[in-house]
Amino acid sequence: MLFGLLLTVYLFICAVLVLMILIQKGKSSMGLGGLGGGSQMLFGGSGGQDMFQKVTWILTAVFLFGSLVLSIMKTRQRDSFKYVTQTTAAPKPLPNHTMPTSSPTSVPERPQSN
Repeated sequence: MLFGLLLTVYLFICAVLVLMILIQKGKSSMGLGGLGGGSQMLFGGSGGQDMFQKVTWILTAVFLFGSLVLSIMKTRQRDSFKYVTQTTAAPKPLPNHTMPTSSPTSVPERPQSN
């Protein structure tokens, strides 16, 4: 249940991260971010990161942390799956077939050569 909820949140973060990357204005002022008017610089006109870059960095950190958490949860979930049990049963011993110990009553003799 928790894994499904976290996976849904993770997929939503992935979609928002892709949109944030596409909206950003590139260094050559091309891209979808250039369509929406002026830039939103937080620390002046030069040097600082705009709001989209900061949100992208935060979403990237959440994306990486989320992938790590989901992979750890899935590994633990696979090891404790309640319907499949991994038992290492000892191999069954082979049936003890006894070989006949009595020798044949008539042993053929070797022909003697002179």
